[in-house]
Amino acid sequence: MISIEGRPIGRNDPPFIVAELSGNHNGSLERALAIVDAAAAAGAHAVKLQTYRPDTLTIDCDGPAFRVGDGHDLWGGESLYRLFQRAHTPWEWHQPIFERAREHGLTAFSTPFDPTAVEFLEKLEVPAYKIASSEIVDLPLIRLAAATGKPVIISTGMASLGEIHAALAAALEAGCTQLALLSCTASYPASPDESNLRSLMALSALTGVEVGLSDHTPGIGVPLAAVALGACMIEKHVTLSRADGGVDAAFSLEPDELAALVVESRRAWLALGEVIIGPRPSEREGLRFRRSLYVVQDVRKGDLVTPDNVRSIRPAGGLPPDTATVVMGRQFTKDVPYGTPFTWDLI
Repeated sequence: MISIEGRPIGRNDPPFIVAELSGNHNGSLERALAIVDAAAAAGAHAVKLQTYRPDTLTIDCDGPAFRVGDGHDLWGGESLYRLFQRAHTPWEWHQPIFERAREHGLTAFSTPFDPTAVEFLEKLEVPAYKIASSEIVDLPLIRLAAATGKPVIISTGMASLGEIHAALAAALEAGCTQLALLSCTASYPASPDESNLRSLMALSALTGVEVGLSDHTPGIGVPLAAVALGACMIEKHVTLSRADGGVDAAFSLEPDELAALVVESRRAWLALGEVIIGPRPSEREGLRFRRSLYVVQDVRKGDLVTPDNVRSIRPAGGLPPDTATVVMGRQFTKDVPYGTPFTWDLI
């Protein structure tokens, strides 16, 4: 279990739902604040930003290595620098966004992409750090975030088991005591058939830390399945409307979908329950209405038991239905009125 601002996050706790703002502000602080408001209204538990400048992620170079592949569904052919210019959240926006989140009682934290971002976020007193999938190999950055003593959440998109182990080891060596891993398919949008959610249980068993999901698939089906397989945290990109466009809009949830995720993920978690096979307390009344053998006609002493006067009906109280073949043809030992449970002492 980890804890962020006093809220426990683990498999024995309701799923922690993180609304990722990313570039869905579309260059407007007002829109960013409106997304925070919408996330709060939807019942999310946290909002998350991404803290970088284009110059801290890449350089303004037009060479092929610095361009998204032409076949990419959303950003084909775009230079990394231009993409990050459109998507980044200006650093001067962080404080008002965090303040708005806190006014709503939301946890507000971010993903740093370089040491200057960690230094900046420390001044804003963020309660946790998220490491993005592409940065899982940046062990110095992980050590820096871990050295703050705050919980560190690491996305594992594209990562091998060896790279995951190295990232965890780096965080632990730097003094982090609260770690979580998010399974992730680092494609945008991601296809559900590449989610491989059965890996969640293996990831938890192999690492011993809490696991969750950073999801880029459409809708909420994949996150709900992840909760059923042990995910304690779900991160989804959120926008006011996909129709408004934006760098992340195509794989982002709208506010009503986020609200559905909050409600249904908790239901999914509640449904996990315990390893119990047998009647639930709420089923006690239902047990009274199981089928059993009943006398369905008035009979006299000496009459034979027949399918006409003894049948399997609801409620319970009589002999089990499977005893019908044993009792047919026996004699009643006394007069029995219609509606009496059929028991051995009647024959």
